[in-house]
Amino acid sequence: MNRPVQTEKPAAPSTEPERSSTGELLTTISGEPVKPLYKQEDANVDYDRDLGDPGQYPYTRGVYETMHRGRMFTMRQFAGFGTAEETNERFRYLLDHGQTGLSTAYDMPSLMGHDSDDPLSLGEVGREGVAIDTLDDMTTLFQGIPLDKVSTSMTINAPAAIMLAFYVAAAERQNIPPSQLAGTFQTDILKEYIAQKEWCFPIDHAMRLVTDLIEYCTREMPKMHPVSISGYHIREAGSTAQQELAFTLADGFAYVKAGIERGLDVDDFAPRLSFFFNAQIEFFEEIAKYRAARRIWARELRETYGAKNPKSMLMRFHTQTAGVSLTAQQPEVNHIRTAIEALAGVLGGTQSLHTNSYDEALALPTEDAVRIALRTQQVIAHETGVTRTADPLGGSYYVETLTNEMEAAAYDYFRRIDELGGIVESIKRGFPQREIADAAFRYQREVDAGERIVVGVNKYELEDEEQMEILRIAPELERKQIGRVQAVKATRSVPEVEASLKSLREAAATDQNLLYPILDCARVMASEGEIVHALQDVFGTYREVPVF
Repeated sequence: MNRPVQTEKPAAPSTEPERSSTGELLTTISGEPVKPLYKQEDANVDYDRDLGDPGQYPYTRGVYETMHRGRMFTMRQFAGFGTAEETNERFRYLLDHGQTGLSTAYDMPSLMGHDSDDPLSLGEVGREGVAIDTLDDMTTLFQGIPLDKVSTSMTINAPAAIMLAFYVAAAERQNIPPSQLAGTFQTDILKEYIAQKEWCFPIDHAMRLVTDLIEYCTREMPKMHPVSISGYHIREAGSTAQQELAFTLADGFAYVKAGIERGLDVDDFAPRLSFFFNAQIEFFEEIAKYRAARRIWARELRETYGAKNPKSMLMRFHTQTAGVSLTAQQPEVNHIRTAIEALAGVLGGTQSLHTNSYDEALALPTEDAVRIALRTQQVIAHETGVTRTADPLGGSYYVETLTNEMEAAAYDYFRRIDELGGIVESIKRGFPQREIADAAFRYQREVDAGERIVVGVNKYELEDEEQMEILRIAPELERKQIGRVQAVKATRSVPEVEASLKSLREAAATDQNLLYPILDCARVMASEGEIVHALQDVFGTYREVPVF
């Protein structure tokens, strides 16, 4: 990969790290001591080379000229629980209260490729997202919502191709062609092996499915973003900001390379690759992360992968505030954390935003909690004035210094990944997994030692806290969903389903794009689990080697 122009190294840190007035360690991204004051020589940036105006290469200051002044960030609250009916009601509630895009959370069985009536799904159906087993469920999920009028985000990875097929087929029932569907499918399978651990197939076969989906969307769905390259889950697993940045970008480069090797022109698909980042509580560090990410992506797409279309170089990203930063102790304080994190995402130039609800450390959010989380975005958008100008923190000596340090840390990881044979081989060897595990251990050790303060957890605790009301998923919803999928299986044409699954197995043994036979399976009401099992007959399954 192309390396950035090297900046002068700061002075070596003292042997005894400086601490704040509260006893916390004061170090920057690079591990250097935080200075009490930053000056021009610390930032060390060339405006044209390192920054540019917003909307101009290298897009450090933003991907659009006017940023949020010209187009407000999309307010996209994550939603999903129980069956398709319950989640449809939540979608309508959010749209009625001003949400401008839908974001679908799937339950664990759906994420893992299991039907609700699979024994492995017992106790998990509809618990942390919506259960989607067949085209019938997907149709119900969007009942009364015109799919050509709303942008929909789908947080689904290993079975993303199957859910895309269900979505396309559901739109067909509304007489809407695939070309009119807009939104994003996450599809980022590499981060699953790194952090979230929800997979169905071995890595190489999973990468084939991702590339199939990219190719299908390039041909058939010009408004759909086929992959949302996700650092969010990497960060939630305990990574540092620089690890989130480096591993996420490395995953993105792997998808670009796979598309090119498939025979696609980079400028035909790269403009519709998007990103999904975490907004943690370290305010300036997060803003620096987003700015460095744009600069690195633009440089590598142009100089390494030969992109000529400026849109291929734009890193457009969604931000979600940090679930892992929320605390079960004094949960009302989470309102403050979420507001600060959301503000970092906006000042960092995000294109869409999800704000977590204050009760999510305890359960799925209640309607009241979701409404307050959405209002947090609306206050930032309409009352604070931070959207009036692009990159208002650009030129801050501290922010520019942190941006340079973040970029340098990412390239150091790129070098180590390259030495291991690339990100796919690195994952197989457990490199990112070990780095994240070590970072998570260091963080918890700092919290336990009081070197990192978490309000209400290791400082300013309350002896007696009142129990708060939380959302509880009724057990009968699981039985209801099991009944739904079993009813579909009992009333469909079994010969048609068997024939479609047979054709899918045959296609999987070739280099054919699998979206087309998967769509045929979806249309005849084959279930997600049946489609996954058909592919596993050819691909096999995956078992991770534990990392200690």
